[in-house]
Amino acid sequence: MRILDRYFTREFLKTYLLVFAAFSVVFIVIDVIDNLSPLMRSGTSFQDVILYYALRLPYLIVLSSPLTILVTGMFMMNNLSKHNESVAVRAAGISIKRALFPLFILGAFISLIIAVFGEYVLPLAEKNRAHFYDTQIRSGTPEPPEDRARLHFQTNEGEFFHIAFFDGSQNIIRGLDICQPDSSFTTIKRRIIAPTATWQNDKWTLGESRLWGFSGKKDIDYQAPPPNADKLLDLTPQNFAKAGKKSLDLGFFELREHISGLKKTGEKANRETLDLHLKLAFPLTNLIAVFFFVPIATSNIRSRGRGLLFALALALGFTQLILLRMAQSLGYAGVIDPVWAAWAPNILFSALGIFLLLRAEA
Repeated sequence: MRILDRYFTREFLKTYLLVFAAFSVVFIVIDVIDNLSPLMRSGTSFQDVILYYALRLPYLIVLSSPLTILVTGMFMMNNLSKHNESVAVRAAGISIKRALFPLFILGAFISLIIAVFGEYVLPLAEKNRAHFYDTQIRSGTPEPPEDRARLHFQTNEGEFFHIAFFDGSQNIIRGLDICQPDSSFTTIKRRIIAPTATWQNDKWTLGESRLWGFSGKKDIDYQAPPPNADKLLDLTPQNFAKAGKKSLDLGFFELREHISGLKKTGEKANRETLDLHLKLAFPLTNLIAVFFFVPIATSNIRSRGRGLLFALALALGFTQLILLRMAQSLGYAGVIDPVWAAWAPNILFSALGIFLLLRAEA
């Protein structure tokens, strides 16, 4: 069995690399044709073009991996049936499902590799690619941090914040108003107003702030900086940069922290929450793809029937990716819960794949 396991693993990996190379060439050629005019106008050197597409490869690897596995499996399983290798395996008294078990291990391993790759390599490559495109190809400057205006939100401690304007280029808040209610949330305990708050030395420095305390119907104007003024804002300038950060540029834990910051400033963060779960859900589509091509190897149907099975499995794989994108769009729009939008296609096609596997011939 070890010889057979090594044989199937070697054949799969060899075909996988060939299919991925073919997809990469097609992708790069199409992209070059689409961007040929801007590249020529900018006078980009050949070395810069090579570097740009080298930084684009991690995105291509993550995006095309499920389809690459599916097409690889299609060719491999078709060859097994075409050359009667699956018949030879059965004649040796070995279940074809057992013979193909290494491919499930390989699918799980590739899913893990893609998840790790998407966590550490892809964000770094995308950051560098975007910066390289802005500064070298477009000959411009990187997009400045985003300014925000009229922010209203409530913290976990119950404080109500109003920020008139956040200057992203200078990390300055203008027009800060904080209301702190009492424990029953029926009256305001105190109110703090500051014309500015500046981010310096990893903390906020308030301008000429004023503090009011309320006791019954009386209010006391302390006209002094509030105590622990630098700790009033449990936020950093990065928490305000909603549009300045893209999910592809962030790893899983960075994106989770970014979502926490968005929620602190009253943002819904549907798009970011969905992208966070997709960082886990999308790599699993590599393993799910294995379920769709194994029935071809276990089938005794001859050439025309194998072609129909080939087309059906390929159609199912494309349908999975299409449904994933549709669910993603609905999740972004808030039509369905972002968590369900990320995981529902995987759940559906996992159940379908297991059904096909159980119905496959031994």
